[in-house]
Amino acid sequence: MSDSPNGRPNGRPARAGWRDRLPRIGWLTLVWVLLWGTFTVQTVVGGVLVALVVTLLFPMPPATDPIPVRPLRVLGLVVFLAYDLVASTLGVSWQILRYGPRARGTILEVPLYSSSDRVATVLASAVTLSPGTAVLHFAPDQGVWYAYSLGPRDEAGVERARRQALDMQRRVLAAFGTPEEQARAAAGEGER
Repeated sequence: MSDSPNGRPNGRPARAGWRDRLPRIGWLTLVWVLLWGTFTVQTVVGGVLVALVVTLLFPMPPATDPIPVRPLRVLGLVVFLAYDLVASTLGVSWQILRYGPRARGTILEVPLYSSSDRVATVLASAVTLSPGTAVLHFAPDQGVWYAYSLGPRDEAGVERARRQALDMQRRVLAAFGTPEEQARAAAGEGER
């Protein structure tokens, strides 16, 4: 017995599954070609074949919490990440040159405004991409996340690092967060 008129239990036509896989197939093909280092017909065809096999053998589970994507905000986030990468590299270099092995770091407790695992993954990637910082732990049940930051030597430096972590979270939520998460971040719930 089927649950839908087209004979599929989930009510979606068979082609919809392939349409959902096309971005993954394209991405995996691009990675394949980049790994081979040559752009030839053989590497592209080989990449498509490998991508097809991978997507068939290891299907992705359906997304239970779709996240909104705001292209202009994503572009703004990418530009900020590029700027932050350069600024953080200079900051870490200065810390190492000035203090050497006496350079200090701190662990920050920062309010978490999203319950989405995918938003948390983007946030962790964005924070960890910046030299001198790393996400250590997400505790969504407590509404906080912990990050390491190199450089703060006093309470003002710790607060500056915490504000930078909150700013990164707000930028990620502006690009991928729900309106409710953005409102919580704008209200500053849980901030000191």
